[in-house]
Amino acid sequence: MSVTLKINGETRTLDADPDSPLLWALRDELKLTGTKFGCGIASCGACTVHLDGMPIRSCQTMVGDVEDAEITTIEGIDGKAAEAVQAAWQELDVPQCGYCQSGQIMAATALLSETRKPTDEDIDFAMDGNVCRCATYARIRKAIHLASDKMEG
Repeated sequence: MSVTLKINGETRTLDADPDSPLLWALRDELKLTGTKFGCGIASCGACTVHLDGMPIRSCQTMVGDVEDAEITTIEGIDGKAAEAVQAAWQELDVPQCGYCQSGQIMAATALLSETRKPTDEDIDFAMDGNVCRCATYARIRKAIHLASDKMEG
């Protein structure tokens, strides 16, 4: 069945079952492999993408439910918040294994797009459900604060 999606600013038509997870359309059909499979039950955040600017779990979002939305993956993320987050991540050397980082970056970018100067509580709430097996949570929080400062300056 044919499904049309707007991904990273480009309209793409896929041969996909509308009841299949968006994650598999991104990875298998479009070869956008920056979005990772982690748990398959929307509990780890590795598959986070933006749907109309809001972070969602693509492993539990069906392709047929997002045909009229703007989907942004880690490959297409841009703007002031995204640039600041990516720069802070590099400056503080946040990742260890890196597997969860695309989801972490997508969640952090969404937070800073909405809340320019987040508190620790804001960060904890926004990042809740993004699991890092390497436990880099302190560096992630510090990087979000640094990204916020970079956006101001």
